[in-house]
Amino acid sequence: MNRLYTDLGLLILRIGTGLFIAFGHGLGKMPPSEGFISGVEKLGFPMPSFFGWMAGLSEFLGGLLIALGLFTRPAAFFIVCTMATAAFIRHAEDPFGTKEKALLYLTVGLCLMLTGGGKYSVSKVLFKSGNTLH
Repeated sequence: MNRLYTDLGLLILRIGTGLFIAFGHGLGKMPPSEGFISGVEKLGFPMPSFFGWMAGLSEFLGGLLIALGLFTRPAAFFIVCTMATAAFIRHAEDPFGTKEKALLYLTVGLCLMLTGGGKYSVSKVLFKSGNTLH
């Protein structure tokens, strides 16, 4: 019974986090606006259009993949990279409350990198081999 609760908890965490980040943050960056790309450039990133697209895709597509439990670990990795950039570069000088959301998504992303999609995931159905990449 305990394992059932763990699997259901991971499912709820994945779906909630994935959909919140996809539609609350990623969808508005698809396609990245000139203002967003300009902001990426001001952060000092080379190829700001490329990195703007990567940020938007990691949040939107990565969030959808996490919600589905499909390639959860790679999707979580990209979200962790994007949220670390948001928390420690974009909002480095801001008060904690401003960077708290990025830190929360970063923390959940780290957990999902470790756990993967879990028992109730699309990857579990498609890739029954037990490959830990999914």
